[in-house]
Amino acid sequence: MGHASRVRCAPMSIAVVTGAGSGIGRSVALALAAAGWSVALAGRRAGALEETAAAAPGGDFLTVPTDVTSADEVAALFAAVRDRYGRVDLLFNNAGTFAGGGVPVEDLDPDIWRAVVDVNLTGAFLCAQAAFRTMREQDPQGGRIINNGSISAHVPRPHSIAYTATKHAMTGLTKSLSLDGRPYRIACGQLDIGNAATDMTARMQSGILQANGETAVEPVMDAADVAATVVHMAALPLEANVQFATVMATAMPYIGRG
Repeated sequence: MGHASRVRCAPMSIAVVTGAGSGIGRSVALALAAAGWSVALAGRRAGALEETAAAAPGGDFLTVPTDVTSADEVAALFAAVRDRYGRVDLLFNNAGTFAGGGVPVEDLDPDIWRAVVDVNLTGAFLCAQAAFRTMREQDPQGGRIINNGSISAHVPRPHSIAYTATKHAMTGLTKSLSLDGRPYRIACGQLDIGNAATDMTARMQSGILQANGETAVEPVMDAADVAATVVHMAALPLEANVQFATVMATAMPYIGRG
């Protein structure tokens, strides 16, 4: 069901945000709404999506509970957006899971591996595919896809093989979409994020395993700073594209030797 805002904005651009019920997804959805976008909020938990919409009562939101691992539910999501708004200008492909994180590779349950691949890679593909089809067919043609990668697309953490492998695969997804989208004015870029302050990264502030075997507290940054970067990327004309960007807490152990 859609969330009818009390003050409906005149839609200037239409965005779909997955994983919009919390964390980075919520921050990005609210930042896009503040910038004048109409935003379709997708995620598994209807209540969490409604909380996101309620955080900006003047925004124009459509809430669509969606399991991104289901091709049928993803198709229904984009059909609902087309029915409401007539087009899609932006997909922020954000839904993801860190399931299996902290488990040594030799102990990782293959079912957990498959679950992470289903969400982080297959789910991202299904959403990108549905957005691509819509952007190719609409008039005026085109749009933008921004994939949420991770600094794990560059360097792994200990005991994170499923998450790291899927985020490396996200880079291949981004490059292929960018290439295949050229004839249709579909731009695709990737935002690799390091230590945004969300529930998923709460352990950074209490201590997390480092490559040398020690446990250390790591700096974090405000998720709103990530959102500002997405808004900037989304606001570019389709003739310009941020292909890859990294946004991270300045002092986190990533550059150099930690």
